[in-house]
Amino acid sequence: MSKSFDVVVIGAGPGGYVAAIRAAQLGLKTAIVEREHLGGICLNWGCIPTKALLRSAEVFHLMHRAKDFGLKADGIGFDLDAVIKRSRGVAKQLNSGVGHLLKKNKVETIMGEATIPAKGKVSVKTDKGTEILAAKSIIVATGARARELPGLEADGDLVWTYKHALVPPRMPKKLLVIGSGAIGIEFASFFNTLGAETTVVEVMDRILPVEDAEISTFAKKQFEKQGMKIMEKAMVKQLDRAKGKVTAHIEKGGKVEKLDFDTVISAVGIVGNTEGLGLEALGVKIDRTHVVTDEYCRTGVDGIFAIGDIAGAPWLAHKASHEGVMVAELIAGRHVHPVKPASIAGCTYCHPQVASVGLTEAKAKEEGYAVKVGRFPFIGNGKAIALGEPEGMVKTIFDAKTGELLGAHMVGAEVTELIQGYVVGRQLETTEEDLMHTVFPHPTLSEMMHESVLDAYGRAIHF
Repeated sequence: MSKSFDVVVIGAGPGGYVAAIRAAQLGLKTAIVEREHLGGICLNWGCIPTKALLRSAEVFHLMHRAKDFGLKADGIGFDLDAVIKRSRGVAKQLNSGVGHLLKKNKVETIMGEATIPAKGKVSVKTDKGTEILAAKSIIVATGARARELPGLEADGDLVWTYKHALVPPRMPKKLLVIGSGAIGIEFASFFNTLGAETTVVEVMDRILPVEDAEISTFAKKQFEKQGMKIMEKAMVKQLDRAKGKVTAHIEKGGKVEKLDFDTVISAVGIVGNTEGLGLEALGVKIDRTHVVTDEYCRTGVDGIFAIGDIAGAPWLAHKASHEGVMVAELIAGRHVHPVKPASIAGCTYCHPQVASVGLTEAKAKEEGYAVKVGRFPFIGNGKAIALGEPEGMVKTIFDAKTGELLGAHMVGAEVTELIQGYVVGRQLETTEEDLMHTVFPHPTLSEMMHESVLDAYGRAIHF
């Protein structure tokens, strides 16, 4: 006899578990199915453990700068195993927390592999056999995995995905990172800070290609100052593997260069986990491994929704969580607002950090806006100088006609925390006048946000 639920969520990542909790809060009888670990990739193998690694690298970097702050630190070193142990411990703590939250909200958690044999039915293969769940609504939140290119496949020894890089078998001496999106640059930043000779290869014309061009250029200069080698408009065509060595064939400008490395990290994008669910047989459309949905995450098949990475860009945990809440409220009959991708911030936790929301300057002009652009450098901010972090920039883009904040882009210390101010501003449809009249506390890094707005209108005070 099958169990009946109002909602069955497939996948317990940051989209799925949040959707399940919100559905339960709204009085819907809810179950969640997870095949590996509560919290999904983000919590266990992505956002959280990488931030723990990067924090260790940041502290290590600051220890080397002790003299700059009038301090002494001798015999500075690191224990990679201990760094990894701390990272895994942080992930484990939060994994347990997700289980507690689901239980607290009376969500039934079922560990197993799910398929959807028919509308309103979820079949779960568990350790004890197959369980059939009846569901009025099904939310697919199965996430994504690392894309692997032919000839560049990971082996866990010489060539790693992000998973291998989170529990590395050794400290790389000479590292090649393929791809300069958030994942690639974060690992490049981590291992480079710990002393690996690091080369980043990016097929596009600049690193961090989704960011504003000015920010990408600034970040590149900082990475190169730290000793990274950056190769743009370049492609890894082949990897020759030998004992303890990989020879990469890198094509740039029509010429192929062969370079040797002891470790390669492949970070060339992601692939949606759509296989084996039975979605296509039900009429759900899949385009390039991602489920096609409308702005409310509806698949076009009655009662089946898709959220998070499986539903397409931007591939961000906070987007998945917000979609989860929206869909749960939609199922419960609440009035909801669709998630607007342009109002979702992106954050990259390299050193220096990079954060942005909304349109880049180039995109705004491409869409036909006449723009006003403001900039403010970290070197003009008292708190940045006091922190010993004078390298960075805040850039704001406004519609010249209406004063609407079209986009904001930052590079520098703690900008992943600062960006939320502009996110709130965009959500509240803030104009330049509102931001100019806002009093920012002193001394803080946030004052640069104010000055960047002022600069767009020729009114900057401190630079």
